[in-house]
Amino acid sequence: MRSTRNFVVTVTTTARGEHGTGAVSCYTGRMTGNDLAAQMRGAASVLLGELDGDQLALAALPFGDDGARRWLEYRPERRPGACLALLSPAGRKAAHRLLSTALSEHAYAQAMVIVALEEVLDRREGWRLGRHSGDYWVSVFGDPAGRQPWSWRFEGHHLSVTMTIAGDEVSPAPVFLGANPAFVRYAGRAVCRPLAEEEDLARALLDALGPGGRAVAVVSGRAPGDIRSGTSASAPDGLQPPGIGAASLGPAPRALLHELAALYLSRLPAGLAAQEAARVDGSELHFAWEGQVTPGARHYYRVQADDLLIEYDNTEDDGSHAHTVLRRPRGDFGADLLAAHRRAEQPGAGRIS
Repeated sequence: MRSTRNFVVTVTTTARGEHGTGAVSCYTGRMTGNDLAAQMRGAASVLLGELDGDQLALAALPFGDDGARRWLEYRPERRPGACLALLSPAGRKAAHRLLSTALSEHAYAQAMVIVALEEVLDRREGWRLGRHSGDYWVSVFGDPAGRQPWSWRFEGHHLSVTMTIAGDEVSPAPVFLGANPAFVRYAGRAVCRPLAEEEDLARALLDALGPGGRAVAVVSGRAPGDIRSGTSASAPDGLQPPGIGAASLGPAPRALLHELAALYLSRLPAGLAAQEAARVDGSELHFAWEGQVTPGARHYYRVQADDLLIEYDNTEDDGSHAHTVLRRPRGDFGADLLAAHRRAEQPGAGRIS
């Protein structure tokens, strides 16, 4: 039986972890906001210290370079930053440790499986495209040891994590996880399926809605070609139609909808996930599905609330190519955090977009 706990409690108890040891731990677990910002600052400083001159020049970028900083690209394209394949072993480990500060233990495991799937996909394609599990890039924007806002990104095919830090505050979006193949099976059983819960929980919600609820939630019989927000630096705020609202649901489907939103927030360390849950607490969640409801068919869904957009699609290769993203339409890339920082320094200043 699935949990029927409320939204905030589900988030704070779903993201599990333990404190690491030393200046830079392997993952954050129960870090508070202040600890997390300090941990990211330390991990980024260690990373920059491990890079040689050429790689340091690629990885250390100005915070004011909005074109490079406000960047989301989950396709196998070139991107700003230093490529992990060209780093020293210590540099690669430092990059992975920086990534781990932004993710809960289970989400970090998902990310590492997604990276490894590049080799599986390359094999399936007959090694023609030369895909490589080292084709991931890391960037640090601004000075993590300074007093001004700064950010960092870890990104490659089907993985993009951006964190923006101002003082002791962390703004955690966008966070993109995808998978191709989305599953690998042997003898009819899944050997690898890194985004299983993201699909299965949404299907459980569809089932719980019943015919009447599904008639409202399924807003199109045809799935889009990709997530609606795509690689845009600005996520759409309030995609239409919104689908079905939590207020109109019975206790069981409402709990499943809250659990689905909590699943995506629990990709973050527990303290940060709780912060994000508290931020949207009180705004109504909406769930919309596009495409066929039959497993294996192309499908897409989204969950929306105030300044929250969650998207999932599995619309290629017979249901074995998945994209998921957690975004904040008004707060992506730390927009709201930077605006607050600017107001504190310059009273009367407006929001930084």
